[in-house]
Amino acid sequence: MTDYDAAYTGLPDPELDSQFYDNVPTRRLVAWVFDGIITFAITLLIGIFTIGIGFFIFPFIWLVVGLLYRTFTIASKSATWGMRMVGIEFRDKDGQKLSTKLALAHTVIFIIGTGFFIIQILSIVLILTSRYGQSVQDMILGTTAINRPLN
Repeated sequence: MTDYDAAYTGLPDPELDSQFYDNVPTRRLVAWVFDGIITFAITLLIGIFTIGIGFFIFPFIWLVVGLLYRTFTIASKSATWGMRMVGIEFRDKDGQKLSTKLALAHTVIFIIGTGFFIIQILSIVLILTSRYGQSVQDMILGTTAINRPLN
């Protein structure tokens, strides 16, 4: 066991409990697309309900909607609606669901990373190759996505 692995003693071991990590990268992608559609639809409705004024600042509104959506859904059940749909959730290094503070930090780092193409590519590579399937923001915060336990 490496020092890195010792920091994640609360998470299921990827070799011994592989069912917690099976197909998680694909599920994360599907959840990301679904969440993008949800936040876009909410932003579109805001644009319509503001009699079109919201369309002038559409990217800013979409950013705020995404921040609020991700933070509140992750804080409430440790997963966005897209993640719940595909049966995955975030856990911290101790195996616990994410707190509101950690959900906010995860979302802020995710949004910052989304603005930089190289960080997105690095996240994809890390999700596909790292032991716990972690993205950049997961590695920074000590979180990971796993298949939702049945209990």
